[in-house]
Amino acid sequence: MKNEFTLAFNEVLEEKGLPKEIIVKALESAIISAYNRSVKTDVARKVEASIDLETGKITIFAEKEVVDEVENPVTEVSLAEARNYDPAAEAGSLVMVDATPADFGRVAAQTARQVIQQRIRDAERQAQLVFYEKQLGEIVNGVVQAVGPTGLTIGLEMKTEASMPRKEMIPGERFHIHERVRALVSEVKDNQRGPQIILSRTHRNFLRRLLENEVPEIFHGIVEIRSIAREPGERAKVAVSATQQGIDPVGACVGIRGVRIQAIVKELHDEKIDVIEWNADPAVFIAKAISPARVNGVYLNEQKSGGGKTATVVVPEDQLSLAIGRDGQNARLAAKLTSWRIDIKSLPEAAGDTLYKLQNDASMAVVIETESENIARVEELLARKADGRPLTPEEYEFMAKFVDRIEKKATTKTAEQKKAEEDRFVELKKGIPASAFEQNIVDSGLPEHVAYTLQEAGFATTGELAIQMKANPDNILRLQGIGPKAMDSINALMTALEEQFATEAAAAAEKALVKEEPVAEPAAVETETALPIEAETEVEPVIEGSTEENEPEKTAVEEIPEEEPSLEEIFTLRPEVLDNVPANEEDDEDGKDDKKKGKKKSKHVEVVYDPDRDLTVVTKKHKRGDEGWDWDN
Repeated sequence: MKNEFTLAFNEVLEEKGLPKEIIVKALESAIISAYNRSVKTDVARKVEASIDLETGKITIFAEKEVVDEVENPVTEVSLAEARNYDPAAEAGSLVMVDATPADFGRVAAQTARQVIQQRIRDAERQAQLVFYEKQLGEIVNGVVQAVGPTGLTIGLEMKTEASMPRKEMIPGERFHIHERVRALVSEVKDNQRGPQIILSRTHRNFLRRLLENEVPEIFHGIVEIRSIAREPGERAKVAVSATQQGIDPVGACVGIRGVRIQAIVKELHDEKIDVIEWNADPAVFIAKAISPARVNGVYLNEQKSGGGKTATVVVPEDQLSLAIGRDGQNARLAAKLTSWRIDIKSLPEAAGDTLYKLQNDASMAVVIETESENIARVEELLARKADGRPLTPEEYEFMAKFVDRIEKKATTKTAEQKKAEEDRFVELKKGIPASAFEQNIVDSGLPEHVAYTLQEAGFATTGELAIQMKANPDNILRLQGIGPKAMDSINALMTALEEQFATEAAAAAEKALVKEEPVAEPAAVETETALPIEAETEVEPVIEGSTEENEPEKTAVEEIPEEEPSLEEIFTLRPEVLDNVPANEEDDEDGKDDKKKGKKKSKHVEVVYDPDRDLTVVTKKHKRGDEGWDWDN
């Protein structure tokens, strides 16, 4: 039958939900603290504790000095007793011996209790921190424990408390104590009082996780969420695309009779959700993002060197208010969703702007000549519209085709313009890391309102923002919602990008330097001395002012340095290396082949090995008569 200690130990394990090793370590630390408090020993001395989980027996080992005569039993032990624990113990040495007291006392027990509680609390906090760091960006369920002016206190698993500030709550929501709530874990911090967990119901990823939970096609990757634009509690737009053919991404998200999307709308406090099919063509995507308004045409003006992208959307006159939305909400969400700056115009307004562009743009002179009749008719239609007279659908269609034709010609760039813009873009791109052009502006680390303002202005990535800051930072400052504090955060981001680029450039330069280091040439092979003599390169000394005609016999001598051979190599040298070469080698057929290759055949070569100098001496003689001299090098 298990004793009381084992039962209590298992009860603590079950209640706290902690590993057994952590509880055992906490108990041992508490016992050591209680022992030090009880006997008032030196803290520097080593003390160890062990617990038998089956019997509950506690044993304490303390480090004591071996002496012949014990005066202080707390710090000293006799030689005979010390040798019971360490047979090699000698007087003056330190030995770990059993020092378990018979009774700790009330103070020591209280100390052990406090230490155990503190260690268990620390272990609980650490376990909570590790668990919720893994839950970052996921939806959790909790119960409202307190409602205050600053937000909610929510109880989660593992007896963890989280907070939801007012700004992270959907406007209009009201929660009561003991009410269950779902939220996204947006931030996890560690402080002295334990892990601080921030929950959010306004984050755009909260809508993403809800869609993943409600739509199996999104969870399994058949349908992909491309982008999300959201104004919590009011309206949201979601762009989705299918990764497999034959799948309707919008239908999968909406469900039969809207059952899937209605569950999410109810969770988000009746927030309206528009599901839009994503398209690779920006013009088609922007036209769908403006829905439910009908669109006559979308005209893109992408200026790489200037940063930012602007799209002009032309809609029928009766669709203008629907396209803009209440307080500009529809146009604002479409800009966030597509990462394009959207300028919405009615058809008569777009026609008037087109006529003004034709009259004031010198580059459109050729177009005026070809469109002179159409221009006159459009002016007539606009005049009738200004007088309040109605226009027929055919006249509206004619005006729409005219605007479409002129806008397409205006946005078409010449080869010179494209090249100039590309050159400037390449110049401005220098000093910006390549990863910046893949990082979404919302994920750049800027404050959320600043990131969304820049996204509405047409800056999709951090790289596009960096190019605009290099080209003309005043254009950023002119944006509504961008002030000095926002510019400070943007400048800090630009400084971080410069440091990142410098670090990457230094690493690349170091890597290139390592590649360009010269490789050491391998040592000469010993067998090179055994090559035929014909392969040796001929070197002739030249004396200034002398020619072959007036010079007597010359002898060119070459020294071929060799590495010092070992005894085995000396005995393995071939004897033919030291033989004389025939004098009339030029008559051989091999000599003819060498002449064809441009090699001059030696007329008389003599090879001698000099053991004193450890050199193989090649002597070559040119006979001019019966007498001559040799040059030995």
